[in-house]
Formats: sequence, structure tokens, C-alpha cells
Amino acid sequence: MSANTFYVTTPIYYVNDAPHIGHAYTTLACDVLARFLRLDGWQVKFLTGTDEHGQKVEKSAAAAGIPPKDFVDKVSGNFRELAEAMHFSNDDFIRTTEARHFKAAQALWKALEANGQVYLGSYSGWYSVRDEAFYGEKELIDGKAPTGADVEWVEEPSYFFRLSDWQAPLLEFYEANPEFIAPKSRRNEVLSFVKSGLHDLSISRTSFKWGIPVPGQPDHVMYVWLDALTNYMTGVGYPDTECEAFSTYWPANVHMVGKDILRFHAVYWPAFLMAAGIAPPKRIFAHGWWTNEGQKISKSLGNIIDPFELIAKYGLDPVRFFLLREVPFGKDGDFSHEAIVHRTNGDLANDFGNLVQRVLSMIHRNCDAAIPKPGAQTEADAALLAEMAGILAVLRKEMQAQAFHKALGALWQSIGQANRYVDGEAPWELKKKDPARMETVLYVLAESIRHLAILVQPVMPDAAAKILDQLAVPEDARRFEHLTGDHALKPGTPIPKPEGVFPRFVEEEADAGR
Repeated sequence: MSANTFYVTTPIYYVNDAPHIGHAYTTLACDVLARFLRLDGWQVKFLTGTDEHGQKVEKSAAAAGIPPKDFVDKVSGNFRELAEAMHFSNDDFIRTTEARHFKAAQALWKALEANGQVYLGSYSGWYSVRDEAFYGEKELIDGKAPTGADVEWVEEPSYFFRLSDWQAPLLEFYEANPEFIAPKSRRNEVLSFVKSGLHDLSISRTSFKWGIPVPGQPDHVMYVWLDALTNYMTGVGYPDTECEAFSTYWPANVHMVGKDILRFHAVYWPAFLMAAGIAPPKRIFAHGWWTNEGQKISKSLGNIIDPFELIAKYGLDPVRFFLLREVPFGKDGDFSHEAIVHRTNGDLANDFGNLVQRVLSMIHRNCDAAIPKPGAQTEADAALLAEMAGILAVLRKEMQAQAFHKALGALWQSIGQANRYVDGEAPWELKKKDPARMETVLYVLAESIRHLAILVQPVMPDAAAKILDQLAVPEDARRFEHLTGDHALKPGTPIPKPEGVFPRFVEEEADAGR
């Protein structure tokens, strides 16, 4: 894999229910990372999709009175609609019911089998249909899974994966790759789990049929997690390990997951891969969960947060910004109406929106609606331009660490500096006493806004495009390579009459619309 390629994946989403804020959050993080790297000249592959097999899907389809394939076709479509509504830029959308995925999953099984990693036995133990997970007696809490899900006693013939053989190799792998699991708190959880001892893993089921058949054993379907995890390789052409996509993008750089599925990704998945002679991914990042106004989100409480409703109420860019700015990525966070309004009206409308609006309005009004011609720079001018030139290096560091909140914090610090510069230089006063100096100040500000708008594109692509349009920046001059003096705004370039980019959220309007 060359240094300028990057493969980022979301977990594939389980199709027994409608998309919610958790799905939007994980995919948004991947989307922002993918967009950032593309703008920075990287060759990026961004994969998302749906996990469509397993007992839970079979039961949900039966409850809906339709065949499983019809059921998954419908629900998978909802996740495609979410991707469109959130303006996600995924390059591929994988479905585990596709022929290419059957081929990949069965190829991985055969590789494990050929390496002596699979044997036939019988499984008896506790199984949670909701979690699609097996639990040991000691893991149960008051007769339920640690997640609170119901469990049932299962006894059936089963193929097993020799997971117990991989305890020492996994621990060695974690030690040699300290960045493999992030954040660090999650790494500690995984180390503790693996050190406590690993048992062989049941990887086939015979009590239902909705899954990928085990090669040569049609009575068995593959355990849904072995099937599902393989999607990350299906997306880059596996089992053809010589193809361009696989050789370019594997091993994946980041699998982005929720903390509830960390064990599958950080323990089972690297063990499967190493056992098949395939390199594990470079990093598993497990983010936190959202609560709703301080309450745990659950169907029974009726407080599921619908991302489509959020977009309709607050607007797409404010939702995208809020989700990644409000909470340190990796920790749990609370969604509240008050918090998103505060971010919309404070960070967006007051800080960034007001900066753009007042600067471009002054240019339009006082500089013949064209980019002004700058004169000699003062120390204050040079300081602001140097601030803008230095942001990219900070953002690169934070994005590579998936610290989205820190990246946005750094960007907003620079917006704050630009606002302080406006207030300090007071171009509205310079108009009367020193028009040439006013033009220099407005030019420095316009150039600063160009930098900020180019850099905010990964998070708020639509708003950034509007700002760059208003600066008359050509569409082919909006990549990070254009953040240099060679591509600075050209004096005399006409600009359109500015329009507000970040409207304030007004409660009365929201109430009137209910």
C-alpha cells in the first residue's frame, strides 16, 4: 500500500430496523475523514453498506410477513437514502446478500479450513438473537446478556474456529501495534478480555437458513459475524488478492465502529485474518454512544433520534457540524435541542457566518463588488495570514488521529482570530480615513475566509461551496494544494452580492411549523 492511499469503512448496518443517529454518526465520521484526505491529494476508498443475514433478520422478516430477501431489499434502501440525505461520499455500498460477498465469505472460510483452523463439533450455550452473539455463563447478568438482551439456550452441531490458539499471537500483535485499537480506553478493554482467556468460537448454525451456506455443508450457514466482517475485503475485490483494488487498499487503514461491536472487530476479525494468512487492518476506532436529553436511547422509551427529522428541522450542515463538534470523538455524548441550537447560532451563525457576511458585504459595497487590491502588509495582516497558512498542518494531525472535535476546535480558533482582526482593524472606519488600508484589510480577510472555507469543506460541503462561490473561487481551485500564495484571490475578480450561509435557528419559526 503506497503512502497516499487510504481505506476507511463503516460497520455494515444491520437491517432489522430503520436508520438512527448512531448510524449517521459513524458514517459521518468516515465521510469527513474521506473528504479531508481526498482534498489533501490522497487516493481514498470509503465503504459502507448493510449486513443482511442472521437469525434476527429472519425473525424480523417473518414478523413482517414477507420473505427475508424482500425485507432486506426494503430496509437496505433506507440506509442508501440516509447516505444521500447526509451527503455521504462513499465510493461503494456493500450488501451481504450480493453474489460478490457470498464468494468472498466462502473463500475466507475455505482459507481457514485449509489452514486447519476449523473443526466440527457441537455447540451448547447461551445465544442472544438481538446481539447475534454467544455468551458464557459468567457473562450473564440476571439471566440476560451484558447488553440487556434476552438469551436462549442453543444446542446444535457447529463448526468451530480455533480462537483459543490465537490468544498469544493477538497479544503480541497488540503490543507491536499500539495504535491498532483507539481510543486507549477501548484498547485496555480488549487487552483485558484477551488476557482473561479465549475459547474456540462457534462459526456455523443449523437452526435457521438465512445466511451464507458453509462450503460443502449446505445444512450449515456461516455465523453472521464471520460473514459480516468479510465485507471489508469484499469491497476491495477479495478473494482476488492480486487485483488492483486489494493490492492498493488492503489492509484497511481504519474500521470505524461503535463501542458495542469492538470485540468482534478487535479480537475475532484480526484472528480470522491472521489464521487465513491475511494482514489485519491498521486501526479499529470505537466511538461512543449518544443519549437523548440525558436519557439512554431505546425503542421502549420512544426517544430514537431520526436523522432525517434532524436534517429537516436544523439543516444538513448544522447537523453534520454539531455531531462532530459537540463531543470528543470516542466518548459518549448527549444530544439536546438546546445544544444544537447553541452550536448553530453561536459557532455557525455568529462566529463564522457573521465573519463571512460582514466582510463580503463590505467588499461588495465599498470595493465595486470585486476583490480589493492589497497594499503593504502590517504585522497584524501577516499574523492573520500566517495563522491561516498553519491550520492545515494541525488538521492533518487531528484527522489522522480521528480527533474530529479537536480539528474543528482548531478551525474555530482561527475563525476567532479573524473576527478579532476585523474588530481591531475596523475597516468601516478606514473607509473614510484610509481607503487604501481598508482595501488591504478586506483583502486579508477575504483570503482568510478562502482558507477557512476550503478547510471546512469535509464537514460542511454545501456551506463551504456557497462561501467559495461568493468569493468567486473556481471549482477546480478548492483543494488543499490551493492553500498557497500562488492560488490567492486575484484583485479585481468580481464577486456576487453576498447571501447569508448560516441562518440562525429561531424557536418561533420552528414552533410555527409544527
